[in-house]
Amino acid sequence: MPEGHIDKIAEETGFSGVVWIDRDGQIEFAKAYGLANRTYHVPNTVDTRFGIASGSKGFTALAVLSLVRDGALGLDTTARSLLGKDLPLIADDVTIEHLLTHTSGIGDYLDEEVNTDITDYFIGAAHELTTTEAFLPLLDGHPTKFRAGERFAYCNGGFVVLALLAERAGGAGYHDLVRERVLRPAGMTRTDFLRSDELPADAAVGYLPLDGVNRSNIFHLPVLATGDGGIHTTAADISTFWRALFAGDIVDSVEEVVRPRCAVPEESLRYGLGFWLHESTDTVILAGYDAGASFKSTHDPHTGTTRTVLSNTSPGAWPIARALAL
Repeated sequence: MPEGHIDKIAEETGFSGVVWIDRDGQIEFAKAYGLANRTYHVPNTVDTRFGIASGSKGFTALAVLSLVRDGALGLDTTARSLLGKDLPLIADDVTIEHLLTHTSGIGDYLDEEVNTDITDYFIGAAHELTTTEAFLPLLDGHPTKFRAGERFAYCNGGFVVLALLAERAGGAGYHDLVRERVLRPAGMTRTDFLRSDELPADAAVGYLPLDGVNRSNIFHLPVLATGDGGIHTTAADISTFWRALFAGDIVDSVEEVVRPRCAVPEESLRYGLGFWLHESTDTVILAGYDAGASFKSTHDPHTGTTRTVLSNTSPGAWPIARALAL
């Protein structure tokens, strides 16, 4: 796609973020638009770090799968075997694989099947959510929606439960597990879990419209991301990630990670283990949408082509992602 066409969409939509396209690590297009911090008029750059919302579910999945590789967990391990008396409404037969494929049927603390607005406040005391264990009160009390394995239903809470199970099986905190088992072997040096109340200078503030003005998302998201999304990263690190994943640097069984487990016809997609998949090709997808964040990245393992759009607004990434056919 010509640069001028992307520029035109960016101008017409007020896009704030980064667009990046490369083939086997060779950059074909990389450009930043808009402001990382509107108060101080700090521009985005191609090196700016963005929150990617549910895009980091793939990192949670890989941390869990690395524990499976090491024998600390199995895909058939039940959640109950590690939860003990916690979260009693989760059925006894729900397994790691059910949670990874959104087929667990558990009730969701952030249910995307319910009609809600992105500007709504869901999580209460955001400043208290600094650990995975701190999510237990939010995860509790949601009745089962269907029997485990019955069907696909996207479940944010399921990936927080996965983070909790990984901690209990892996003997370390979720953030450290992802750093040691995913980010470090992938070579993702600019990716990390950043507190929203002390973002570094190279990170974009997330914005959303509230009461007729654009405000930061600090009260809408957990102050520190956990298993269902919110890590901060750069376009270059995402490209690095895809190459490392398919080189086998993170887990050995990449084919199992990206093997289709569920059809998701309402999205014209399929789903593997923590990753979206194109409905008819081998292209693998990470995507995220939340208050003050939107993100989509696709990777074609045959051509090595990565296309990534990151934005620090909720709707920002989608017009350009559609134009790039992401």
